[in-house]
Amino acid sequence: GWTRGMSYWLPSESHLDAGPIYVRENGKLHMVNQGTGGVGDVTPKTRPFRLFAREFSVELCMNKEDDRARRQRTDHFIFTYTKEGNLRYSAKSLFSLVLGYISDNVDHIDSLIGFPEQIAEKLFSAAEARQKFTEPVTGLRALQKFTEAYGSLVLCSLCLRDRYLVISERLEEIKSFRELTSLDLSCCKLGDEHELLEHLTKEALSSIKRLLLKDNSLSDVGLRRMTAPVRVLKKGLENLLVLDLSCNPKITDVGIGYLLSFKKLNCLDISGAGLKDVNAVTKRIQTQIGLVPSKVPLKEFDHSNCRTEGWAEQTVLQWEQAVLEASKPRDNLRSATLHFYGKTHRLEKVVKCKMLESETKAPRNLQFYKEKVQNCHLPLKREVAGSPELRNNKKRALAEQDKERTSKQKHLCLTVEDWDLLNTY
Repeated sequence: GWTRGMSYWLPSESHLDAGPIYVRENGKLHMVNQGTGGVGDVTPKTRPFRLFAREFSVELCMNKEDDRARRQRTDHFIFTYTKEGNLRYSAKSLFSLVLGYISDNVDHIDSLIGFPEQIAEKLFSAAEARQKFTEPVTGLRALQKFTEAYGSLVLCSLCLRDRYLVISERLEEIKSFRELTSLDLSCCKLGDEHELLEHLTKEALSSIKRLLLKDNSLSDVGLRRMTAPVRVLKKGLENLLVLDLSCNPKITDVGIGYLLSFKKLNCLDISGAGLKDVNAVTKRIQTQIGLVPSKVPLKEFDHSNCRTEGWAEQTVLQWEQAVLEASKPRDNLRSATLHFYGKTHRLEKVVKCKMLESETKAPRNLQFYKEKVQNCHLPLKREVAGSPELRNNKKRALAEQDKERTSKQKHLCLTVEDWDLLNTY
């Protein structure tokens, strides 16, 4: 009766085969027959144990995050080839790994003040290679951290000649540069109301010694605003040595009067300005600033010598390339039209080149420079110059010049417009 009850609970043949079932009774081992439910005396047979069904298959899956981490791990190695052509890899140094991590998150840096310059330069180049400074918001924030800490090392000379699109697209980044010594804004058509011209009078750019503003549609109003801090507060562009204002026909004799506040000027170019009395302006510049008109074009105004120098040199090139890529569709349309109207384009090119040549070659070269003390190599004149009579005469002449300057400064009165300008600074 017990065996029948046991066979009743056995699974049917339609189910999966679970193997033989053994029952021990009265000290003997019996095998229960699944088909008939009977019990028989048999010896146990070994059968392989199967954990999974035959249809079960194992598939190795990896998460996407693990895949990304695996790709990043390959950056930790340097792959090279041996002379035999075999692939060889070596692990990067811990310094390069940390440098790469910080450059990837350079916008999260709080401050770099007091950080070593050698390591900061490598960090800047690493972030520059990843084009971190071209990003709209984070790039500006990271660039400001570098310029606040290192100033002229980031950029000491900036040439933006004929790059008005770069100025308009990257104005905030350009304004973040500090302690520039040379700035070329020629042929940018900025005008008197541009924000960058107002920025020139700030303390961050008081170190500028060479400023080129050729062909920028400037007038007397722009010069008055640009020179107001120097004329009244003795701040702003007080260290200016070279100034180029050529090809600005709206500048008149009144505007030249504002330039007389730059006492440290060594070279001045006002060729192509709208002067009414050139001789009077020349004499005024010569007497009040001590600049002499030059008969030969000066090398200081050769724009081919002006370059962008500093850590951010490649960054400025990346900005320019981004602007060019953004304007590519327009260039393609223009090239299609020029391909159709090829002859007229050639004629326009020739006319434009002739106009540029006529503009650059002004009828009268109005370049001024501060001449050095001449005839110092003659011993006779040295002895004569050392006489007490000549010394007294020189002292009298200098005293008279000082009196004239002080009297002129007393007669200089501030207008309402000047006070309005000063209130804005």
